[in-house]
Formats: sequence, structure tokens, C-alpha cells
Amino acid sequence: MQKPYVVGIAGGSASGKSTLCQQLESALEGRKVITFHMDDYFKPKNKRPYVAAPITNKMYLDDNHPTTINLPLLQQDLFAAVDEAKADIIIVEGLLTLYDDAICQMLDLKLYVECRPDERIVRRLRRNMARGLTFDEISDVYLDMVRYRHDQYVEHCKWKADLIINGSMFPQKGLDIIVREINYNLTRNS
Repeated sequence: MQKPYVVGIAGGSASGKSTLCQQLESALEGRKVITFHMDDYFKPKNKRPYVAAPITNKMYLDDNHPTTINLPLLQQDLFAAVDEAKADIIIVEGLLTLYDDAICQMLDLKLYVECRPDERIVRRLRRNMARGLTFDEISDVYLDMVRYRHDQYVEHCKWKADLIINGSMFPQKGLDIIVREINYNLTRNS
């Protein structure tokens, strides 16, 4: 039984992590892939921390802090999937993928999706307005909290990455390099 190849994808809010994940899943067609989305591990709202914004002191549900995610459950599910060899490839995608040491140590390939903050806020506005939130709701939380948490927990983790991917435009060449790396390692270890 071959150990699955574990890929981690991290990056800021609306940087393109999910898009890269989808493209990677499609490019690995024919291989058994399991994906863990960190967003699926949010704790219930009543168990997430509230925090005062650093500048405005306005209170926010802090969805960008490590304690808002049930990291022990994600770790447990990830470790079980690896131990039981449930797939050829396991992808872990989320803000804190490279922040969490236990998860980071499990990764065979660490990817960071880099995207400029102005582009990320525009993407976040489009996405969340389509979900029914107002411009002010989205921009307030981004300007008051998200960007600070990004600096605190996400940005510095890119230096743990094996590859930094252009989130503004996913070049086919970059995707091809990632797929070749995965396939090479799976073939080499079989």
C-alpha cells in the first residue's frame, strides 16, 4: 500500500486557492484525489472567537484566526486518510495550511498562492456580494480584520512553500510543473 502524496495549498483570502485546487483536481484526472477544504472545518459560530478590530475597536466574528478552525479534527481526518491510504493524492487547502505545524509536516508539496491585496478584496467583494452580503459589510470586515490576520497568520507562511503560484493568472505552465512533480513522486515511490 503506497503512501498518498499530500499537497498543501495556502494563500490569502480570495487569492485563488480553491481555483488552483479545482484545476489541480482536473489535471490529475485518473488518479484518486481526496481534498480537505479548511473552510469545512469552521467551528460553529457560537464557538468562534469575537475580537475587537485593531483600529476601529468594532467587534467581529474572527474567521481568520487559528482558533476559529477545528484544526485538531482536520489533523485527525488528514492523518487517517494518509494512514489508510484512501487516495493517491490528498490535497489540503486553506488559509492556515502552511501555518499549522502538524499539517505542514504532513505535506509532500507546499504551494502558496500569491495575489495582490487589491485584487483579493475585489474578488472577495464579488464572491460575498453574490452570497447576499453588502459592500459595506464585506469591506468593513476586510479593512478592519482580514488584512491584519493575513499579515499575522498567512503572509509569512509563504516562505515555507516549495512553490509560490501567481494567483492573478494561473499559467498552464505552472500547473504542468505541479502535476509533473506529483506524478514523478508517485511513480518513483511505487
